[in-house]
Amino acid sequence: MLQIKDLVVSYGMMEVLHGISVDVKSKELVCVIGPNGAGKSTLIKTIMGLVKPVSGQILYNGEDITRLPAYKRAGFGIGYVPEGRRVFGKLTVEENLRMGAYEIKDKQKIRENMDRVYDIFPRLGERKDQLASTMSGGEQQMLAISRALMLDPKMLLIDEVSMGLMPIMVNTCFEVIQKLNRQGITILVVEQNANKALKVANRGYVLETGNIIIADTAENMRKDDTVQKAYLGG
Repeated sequence: MLQIKDLVVSYGMMEVLHGISVDVKSKELVCVIGPNGAGKSTLIKTIMGLVKPVSGQILYNGEDITRLPAYKRAGFGIGYVPEGRRVFGKLTVEENLRMGAYEIKDKQKIRENMDRVYDIFPRLGERKDQLASTMSGGEQQMLAISRALMLDPKMLLIDEVSMGLMPIMVNTCFEVIQKLNRQGITILVVEQNANKALKVANRGYVLETGNIIIADTAENMRKDDTVQKAYLGG
């Protein structure tokens, strides 16, 4: 479904991604793990069209989307859950969700999608009229995931879902990610919490200083000495 070929990304004179290649098959759950500053968020933002690459290619279902703007990628069914949640603080929960459904004209479809995310996260339904800025970090993360789901994405890009969350909420978010994948949504998640990411993923990549140094099944990566020592506390 997604092919990234020899991707090079720079911020000014500083090259952040050094010609990396990643692929995600339909209905897979793939994780990219690595330390802070490795380029994980840059990778996700480039796939989404928020950062322009210097060179390389991004293919989605065989179509070259490397130079397409972000809104067109969203229109193709790519959902995005940004690092730090980035909810609209001055809008209510329901208004945030409606923002996520901006491309859907059918009011009945919007209602159905809203009911679906309230079913996944009942707490959002209970707080649908609450301003997003007054919610806890965990609730805002629920909202960020739900906002991305409002467009019925075929693929979800998730950036650092566990950041700043209490352990119980981290568990909840990863359970939901796994559930969404089992429902048929293809997912690429970049994540510092390697232990959680590798438990739910089918395959994984290790990104360090802008280079892919390991690519394998999640099961093999959990057994890998390098991964265990660097990321799993082994």
